[in-house]
Amino acid sequence: MNRRNVLMGAAGLGGLAFAAPLLAKDAALRSTGRTGARNLITDVAGLTVGNAQDVKVRTGTTVILADKLSTAAIDVRGGGPGTRESHALEGHNLVHAANAIVLSGGSSYGLAAADGVAAVLGSKGIGYGGMARPGVPVSPIVPSAILYDLANGGDKGWGTEPPYRALGISALEAVGADFALGTAGAGYGAQAGGLKGGLGSASTLVSDGSTVGAIVAVNSMGSTVAPGTRNFWASPFEIGDEFGGLPPSAMYASPEEWGYTKAPAAKENTTIACVATDLDLTPDEMKRFAMMAQDGMARAIRPIHTPFDGDVVFAISTGRVEVKGPRPVAVLRAGAVAADTLARAIARGVFEASTPPGADSKAWKDLTL
Repeated sequence: MNRRNVLMGAAGLGGLAFAAPLLAKDAALRSTGRTGARNLITDVAGLTVGNAQDVKVRTGTTVILADKLSTAAIDVRGGGPGTRESHALEGHNLVHAANAIVLSGGSSYGLAAADGVAAVLGSKGIGYGGMARPGVPVSPIVPSAILYDLANGGDKGWGTEPPYRALGISALEAVGADFALGTAGAGYGAQAGGLKGGLGSASTLVSDGSTVGAIVAVNSMGSTVAPGTRNFWASPFEIGDEFGGLPPSAMYASPEEWGYTKAPAAKENTTIACVATDLDLTPDEMKRFAMMAQDGMARAIRPIHTPFDGDVVFAISTGRVEVKGPRPVAVLRAGAVAADTLARAIARGVFEASTPPGADSKAWKDLTL
């Protein structure tokens, strides 16, 4: 008998008191994990984040800045991705590192946000290729991924001057340890299934002394909540009440019952994310870390990795913590924690989102079930 049936049976017995211990257990389990001080990706030392958005256009950009060129990787599973410098991150290629990572709205136009970031970093001599010298600038490595928010009702009549290069520069200028979640940055114009999407982030303190963080812009075709409920699919992984504290006990669905999804349509979706660790992992280990982290999307969004989504996960290591013990075990632990952390970040992005001025999208906060 599954938990749903146990609770239904308890109610049939007039047994709310019988069900109460199960709900209490749910609440107790949510408190066992440990987040970093901010519960943001910036709890991973060496990273800062900045947001910028254009309210009129209903779009935005988020920049994750590393304090040095840092080992990075990428895992792509969506059917319609849009990326820049993704191949540079493969371990068999030369660079497999990044100075910054950019997540942006704007579909293909949004890739220009990384141009603005690269221009500013290059002007400061930050990039790949040694010290800048007269006539030979360095090459900033700024991988990026974009989501589709072009049909959200904002003013997209920008002619030959899309706002994304400027948004990238503004987001870089805003980097810091604290940043807004929900309707902010790359999540400003996002739509998560039938609910307003947004920017989410979370962190986890790991038993080996390392920290894992995640940041994500949720613009999925699939739903982040169970059918007929306000409960997030990510509820089993919640720490404290970071996205409402609703118990997972009432969650269930048949194989083709998904909840608040969008109608399938090409080019209108994508969840883009970055996970981070301070473990000193190699390029190949970072690739496995990114691959394992991608499963956090499957724990938080249903369905996911569809032909209509362009789901991408970047991974970056600031290398502050030395790996102790067998390296495969360290990668296993980091990747498993990253998947849960990303799932939590997805739920937080939708939980914190609000409807932009003038828009008619429904936010999670508006659900009254």
